[in-house]
Amino acid sequence: MRLAMCVVVAVAALAAAGGRSAVVPACRGGDLRGVFVVVQGSAGAGGISYTLRLHNRSSAACFVSGIPGLRLLGRAGAPLPTHVAPSHPGALTAVRIVLRSGGLAAATARFSPDIPGPGEPQTKQCEPTAYHLKVSPAGGGSLVAPVTPPTPVCEHGRLFMSVLVAGRRGPVS
Repeated sequence: MRLAMCVVVAVAALAAAGGRSAVVPACRGGDLRGVFVVVQGSAGAGGISYTLRLHNRSSAACFVSGIPGLRLLGRAGAPLPTHVAPSHPGALTAVRIVLRSGGLAAATARFSPDIPGPGEPQTKQCEPTAYHLKVSPAGGGSLVAPVTPPTPVCEHGRLFMSVLVAGRRGPVS
């Protein structure tokens, strides 16, 4: 009896939604376009912030959540050292952000472009310049976002990332 009632409620909810399924899939790399751009005025104390902005370019809704897989790439696409850490470990909960067609989500990265970490050259640029960021969302696949302006990421590519939030601006790190 209880199962029958649940089925009736589910069918009624589906009918109220216009017959469309409420299931929204995770965004795949091919669904998204991205940019990784400097946050103007964020440079200071040896660090700088960049915003990762993801745009749903598909015609269907999909969702993003948390911190996607990230990999810094050189000018020709060669992988560079990349180590991603949450900017506030244990303090934030990743939420599911549904991106309708044309929707935006963003995260903020904080890193040092010029202060070398242990084992990096102390007299010249700490790491090769990153020109692209490979982003791997939870739904699979990947996309390559331009890094604007291109920059080295010291401490062997250490990026302190926020979780994704809805909109074109990530949270302040």
